[in-house]
Amino acid sequence: LPTLSSLARNDSKWRSLYQIQQERKRVMRETCSKYKSNTRRIITPYHVSRIFVEDKYRVLYCEVPKAGCSNWKRVLMVLNGLASSTRDIQHNTVHYGNYLKRLDGFDHKGIYHRLNTYTKMLFIREPFEKLVSAFRDKFEHPNNYYHPVFGKAIISRYRLNATKEALRTGSGVSFKEFIQYLLDVHRPVGMDIHWDHVNRLCSPCLIDYDFVGKFESMEEDANFFLHLIGAPQNLTFPTFKDRHSEEERTTRRITQQYFAQLSPSQRQRSYDFYYMDYLMFNYSKP
Repeated sequence: LPTLSSLARNDSKWRSLYQIQQERKRVMRETCSKYKSNTRRIITPYHVSRIFVEDKYRVLYCEVPKAGCSNWKRVLMVLNGLASSTRDIQHNTVHYGNYLKRLDGFDHKGIYHRLNTYTKMLFIREPFEKLVSAFRDKFEHPNNYYHPVFGKAIISRYRLNATKEALRTGSGVSFKEFIQYLLDVHRPVGMDIHWDHVNRLCSPCLIDYDFVGKFESMEEDANFFLHLIGAPQNLTFPTFKDRHSEEERTTRRITQQYFAQLSPSQRQRSYDFYYMDYLMFNYSKP
């Protein structure tokens, strides 16, 4: 982690944020050494396929969907000089514009050079909240990818007496059906980055992240990170919600309403499914 400047060292707010970072990294490392075999596996392009590269400020950002990733990509684009303000960047430009390079696009030497010399960061979110946020976004709104690909398969496998219309469109998946799919070891369709484990997306036991931010303290953590890398002072982390902006963000209360629809055993199994993420990032059991 970049060290605090002598000015910041005298600032109690920066100092306490710095200590929080050290504590998060300690918990992450201890969890890794306890649960993961210590044989250092080789880092392959697959392990770094979710990591975005910003060469000017030497930042590597591992994308965790539903934990502020659209706004983080906007920030990286501004740092890179691709836009003058985060407000100017549309959602589609962020996700489909291919303006940001990914780490797996470099050769072996380029990957290792960046892993060893750039500031590596990821932002995470309470696993159940992240899951409900993904469900609301992908299944409760029209979506021409998730409904036909995931919705159809989920309805045909888990809904008794499904109507022809539901089977044709894949729309209207319930949260309970979605959880059945998630917990099914023989999933009819594969995993998806929006509900995969952070552990699998970012390989934190293989890649030693310098900075671990949390969605729950996003503004403070993000602006502290920007301070640490020496970003322009007028660049702050955007707080706007760029999809379904009229809808309330997924909160703990909303998450509880969704999980109330499940049986106690489904709730327990969902927790077991995300157990490593709960442990590694020090979230308490819901």
